[in-house]
Amino acid sequence: MASPPVPLAPPPTRAGTPSSRPVAPSSRAGTPAASSPGSLFQLLRDGEPRTRADLVSASGMARSTVAGRLEELLTTGLVVPTGEASSSGGRPAVTFVFDPSSRVVVGVDLGVSHVHVAVTDLTNRVLAEDLEDLRIADGPEPVLRRTTALAARLLERAGRSLDDVAGTGIGLPGPVEFSTGQPVSPPVMPGWDRFDVPGFLGRTLPGPVLVDNDVNIMALGEHAERYRDVDDLVFVKVASGIGAGIISGGALQRGAQGAAGDLGHVAVPDGNQTLCSCGNLGCLEAVASGAAVARLLRERGADVQDQNDVVALVRAGETSAIQAVRDAGRDIGSVLAGVVSLLNPSVLVVGGRISAVGEQLLAGIRESVYRRSLPLGTHHLRIVSSVSGMRAGIVGASVLVTDTLLSVDGVDAVVHGRG
Repeated sequence: MASPPVPLAPPPTRAGTPSSRPVAPSSRAGTPAASSPGSLFQLLRDGEPRTRADLVSASGMARSTVAGRLEELLTTGLVVPTGEASSSGGRPAVTFVFDPSSRVVVGVDLGVSHVHVAVTDLTNRVLAEDLEDLRIADGPEPVLRRTTALAARLLERAGRSLDDVAGTGIGLPGPVEFSTGQPVSPPVMPGWDRFDVPGFLGRTLPGPVLVDNDVNIMALGEHAERYRDVDDLVFVKVASGIGAGIISGGALQRGAQGAAGDLGHVAVPDGNQTLCSCGNLGCLEAVASGAAVARLLRERGADVQDQNDVVALVRAGETSAIQAVRDAGRDIGSVLAGVVSLLNPSVLVVGGRISAVGEQLLAGIRESVYRRSLPLGTHHLRIVSSVSGMRAGIVGASVLVTDTLLSVDGVDAVVHGRG
């Protein structure tokens, strides 16, 4: 089932922090005639305190309407009164501000061999987090039971309860039908096909459970943390597998069946015939992933068990490991050159566990991309390492929830008891 692109909204600053942007009606609020509580909330979402008069001026609503909508927002806890505005005479006016601590979000990043869980506030700020080794191949119920146990422990650590949870976002290492939250024929997730992830987690965790591909949520997290002014960005995860999250025209692109960005199963142009887990030959994942590099080094006699050992060898300056990673970067870059020509992004962000080797991988990627792509496509292109690192996934999972909860419709649903 096709799902529409999700527009990306800049996350707000913390409550009480002045914003450099002028007060103006948000595009989420629609026209000035829009008068729902959710519409008014968009003017407060940036965290800057505003008076009733500020909100009347910015929204175009009548003073009585603003007063009524504020009362409704105050009952939800999303908005609180805070201090008084300066006054040249008379009684100072009370200001109102978005309170991101009013609720919390559970963010989950599930990889092939790990689970990363966090509790965040409504500005996606991490309050508590935990990262554990966990095999996705163990199956949905054991993995998700462990996930909910970690969430409960983190809520306690953050001093919050299940009653405070507004929703849960979770990324999975495979294609996801976003409308249902179900994995669809995931190649590295045996037993997960069409499993009801939202239904299972919803037995324990309150609020909506939103599920997406893990690289999509990493793209959301990186965009929110570092590149909120960029409309065209591709996030490439290089770990046990390889995938891409695509932000184009300011919106996350999922594709018709949630399979957009499945970079790992694009054939490497040099004709490599390595057998891939999907059954095809020469897929990028089979040639250049962390698992593939580790396998290559083992074949050459190195004591390497997994991608973490690869990273350790590169950091230690081991020549054969550095060369293998550089070659993997060239193969990844040869595929990304096609992505650059097709999508013309402003930024290519490289993340995932293997990206921890730093410039060795990036150098190989840059070499191939700039050699194979047309100059126009690379003239202003930045190819960079992830700033968010391992946190990109949990922050993006939180963004998935907050962008829904704090939208016009989401806030209206909370006000009317539907959220």
